[in-house]
Formats: sequence, C-alpha cells, structure tokens
Amino acid sequence: MGGVEVGRNAQVKKIMHVLCRAPYGTIYTYEGLEMIMIMAAYGQDLSLVFIGDGVYALKKGQDTSGIGIRGFSRTFMALVDYDVEKLYVDKYSLEERGLSKDDLIVEVAVMNSDKIGKLMKEQDVIIHH
Repeated sequence: MGGVEVGRNAQVKKIMHVLCRAPYGTIYTYEGLEMIMIMAAYGQDLSLVFIGDGVYALKKGQDTSGIGIRGFSRTFMALVDYDVEKLYVDKYSLEERGLSKDDLIVEVAVMNSDKIGKLMKEQDVIIHH
C-alpha cells in the first residue's frame, strides 16, 4: 500500500484520496472507493476530495440502467459507517457543472482550491483516482 503500514501496531497516516474522474466509463472511481473502504477498516485517517468530473460520483439520482452496469454512488453514504467523514468538494468544479451542495447524496464541505491545497499539504499520502 505505498508505504502505509497496516496491522495492530501500525502508525496512523493522514491519507487523502482525490477523485477527479467521472464515476462511470473507467474503473478509477469504483476501485478508489474500494481502496478507501479497505484503508478505513485499518483505521487510517482518511479524507476524500472531489475535483473536476469527480463531483459527479456524489450526484443524487444517478441512473446507470442505460449503460448496463450497477451504480455504486450510494456506497459513498456508507463511508460514515467506516468513520470516513472528511469529504470535500471543489467549489469551482461543482459550480462549473451546474451542481450545488443540495444535489449531492452525502454531506460535504465545499471549499475553494486554496483551502483544498492547504489540506493537501497536511497529508502524509495523496492518492489520485
């Protein structure tokens, strides 16, 4: 896991996952979500940032029946059960796509890119999906 220790005596790392791709059409967002849940099970200090088309992963009312795959956006709602509560969305990315905080399926903090950049500097590891 890229230098992240797991196990009983492991050091907790501050790990930020940056989701920047649309949720469907590639495996990046889905596999990123799986990785996040696994890391959360090992008690890591996780945060998620949604930038660019990554904001679509949180959009309410997704219907994937037309593309013939099962949707997974509601899985983001389960993250709170894994103590993953630090969810951030880039304000510009949200606005650029005509979305607001009310259009998202989970509670997030909407931040400008400067604040997101400061959060990134506080992390031990940043993983892009």
